[in-house]
Amino acid sequence: MDEKLIKEVTRDIQRALLQADVNVKLVLDLTKEVERRSLMEKPPAGMSSREHVIKIIYEELVKILGEQRAIPLARQTIMMVGLYGQGKTTTAGKLGRYFHKKGLKVGLIVADVHRPAAYDQLKQIGDKLGIPVYGMRDAKNASKIVSEGLREFAGVDVIIIDTSGRHALEKDLIEEVKDVSRIAKPDERILVLDAATGQQAGPQAKAFHDAVGVTSVILTKMDGTAKGGGALSAVAQTRAPIVFIGTGEHLEDLDPFEPARFISRLLGMGDIQSLLEQAQESMTEEEALETTKKIMAGRFTLKEMYDQMEMLTKMGPLKKLVSMLPGIPGLTDKIDVEESQQRLWKYRVIMDSMTETEMEDPRIIKSTRILRIARGAGVDPKDVRELLRQYNVSKRAVKGFLGNRKLRRQLLKQLQGSGLGAQE
Repeated sequence: MDEKLIKEVTRDIQRALLQADVNVKLVLDLTKEVERRSLMEKPPAGMSSREHVIKIIYEELVKILGEQRAIPLARQTIMMVGLYGQGKTTTAGKLGRYFHKKGLKVGLIVADVHRPAAYDQLKQIGDKLGIPVYGMRDAKNASKIVSEGLREFAGVDVIIIDTSGRHALEKDLIEEVKDVSRIAKPDERILVLDAATGQQAGPQAKAFHDAVGVTSVILTKMDGTAKGGGALSAVAQTRAPIVFIGTGEHLEDLDPFEPARFISRLLGMGDIQSLLEQAQESMTEEEALETTKKIMAGRFTLKEMYDQMEMLTKMGPLKKLVSMLPGIPGLTDKIDVEESQQRLWKYRVIMDSMTETEMEDPRIIKSTRILRIARGAGVDPKDVRELLRQYNVSKRAVKGFLGNRKLRRQLLKQLQGSGLGAQE
């Protein structure tokens, strides 16, 4: 393994993590372990050194974040804790909706006695969802409300308690959540954390963890520009995994946490996991290998072009795919994605109007055939000519690639073990 390359990659990762507001000590400890493993471990066959280092970085970040965990769909009491402005009350409603949609009876308790509009806000959310809410407007004793609320919801499956927040970790806030925890004996104690919290996430998480023993974390406002780097510090302090992320203002905008996707965003690498998953769903390994074999053998007819378009279309809307590609921020602003999507669809319709012979040998497609194909596809003859021009451009690109020995060797190396390398 090239030590210079490792230093280069880890410097890039350090920069990305620090820009995402990850704690400096955590970044240094992480990259030190990445360097150690990268020098000791041999990359798997077919994986480049850079890919191997990035894989190790993923694994080390997952060690901090913990494996994916779901809150059980069972009878339980959940207490929400966190500072003011983190999105705690809205998240309590979102969580209530999540369990309600799963067929469980839910009750919401308003134990925030310091924010004047807290009761009205949660009551409005509860009414919208058809979930009962217990609380007392203008009440000042959170423990009393929780005690009476638990009795009120004795027959309910999931009780969610929304506690008070403050602008800072004041002593009376900590004592209040301790009292509520003693009375409620919650099964889950969820820390609600704004994705933009940054360096303060660690101390906040530690204070709440010392007070009530945080069991899980929900990261809110992930629909903005914040990458949620503070969450790493919070999880490192509490060893409590992230279970959900809030992705918008609407009550349905609550998604199960997926470590790989979160890490991709944290490192500014695009949603690679989503892209790979959709690619796997749209084509089998055998199909992809077969297409690669034909192209490597110098065969690129309209049939191969059609197969590629078919696979791309199955992967979903082009705009969504482009947005998931790593390292290309703002690409959707630079190209007309909708027009490209329409063109792909039109090309496939045109090729559906061609005979097998025409697909195998596009050179025979002249004026009379162009007219027939255009009529069959319901397009203008110029659209058919445009497709043929595009095919010729693609064919020249493939030919140019095959003439580049270095690129060809790299591809063959990456395909070793798939059966193609041995045949070539």
